[in-house]
Amino acid sequence: MNQGVTKLTREVIMNKTAEKLARLFQRKRVMDMGALRDATGGRSRRSIFRDLAVLLYLSSYTHVGRYYTLTDIPKYDEHGLWFHQGIGFSRFGTLKATVTELVATAMAGYTHKELESLLRVKVHNTLLGLVRAGQIGRESIYKRYLYVNSDQKRAAAQVARRQEQKLSAIDSKTPPFAEAIIAVLVEALQAGKVLVAPSVVADRLSVRGLAVTATEVEKIFFQYGLQSGKKTAEPPSVLSRR
Repeated sequence: MNQGVTKLTREVIMNKTAEKLARLFQRKRVMDMGALRDATGGRSRRSIFRDLAVLLYLSSYTHVGRYYTLTDIPKYDEHGLWFHQGIGFSRFGTLKATVTELVATAMAGYTHKELESLLRVKVHNTLLGLVRAGQIGRESIYKRYLYVNSDQKRAAAQVARRQEQKLSAIDSKTPPFAEAIIAVLVEALQAGKVLVAPSVVADRLSVRGLAVTATEVEKIFFQYGLQSGKKTAEPPSVLSRR
């Protein structure tokens, strides 16, 4: 009888504490163990985890998992991530599980830099461990690693998609040849009485969104008889040159 009363008393206390924590989470959104213990009058970690289990909780994937929230609080973005005051939570749980899921389902895989930007944490060791465990794949492309699905067919599709994106980006940045020539000549001749260096022209055009290299500018200078550092004469006619 006494044991039954004791068990019932513990359950009542636990339920009241859980209710108190639920209300507190609705106000605070995210708390660490220190805040949880303060809010419950110094209850032990074990007791608090029992309370959290009743409420259904999540641990942060950032800050070594030391922050907690309830499962109904996060408003996840399209990647399954939610951030509160710089603390990150994932629909998939831990950092390792999150990286695995993101890489496996990405249309074109992810680079190391892209993942760190997305997740807002360092991922070097996590990626290395996942690759070694065979949970994700890694391909070298454009002088950097692309992290892909562990399945070879899906990985090949991700690599192909990344290559398509790269080519598309190059095409969108490369102006038609005639447009490039006109832009180079206008920029060079407007710079002043002395013709500026090809690298300067290339940098200025880059700011305007025209991807022309210094070497290409130099070739155009040569084609139209221009030399950097010398005084400019009357602008040559682009249309008259063949």
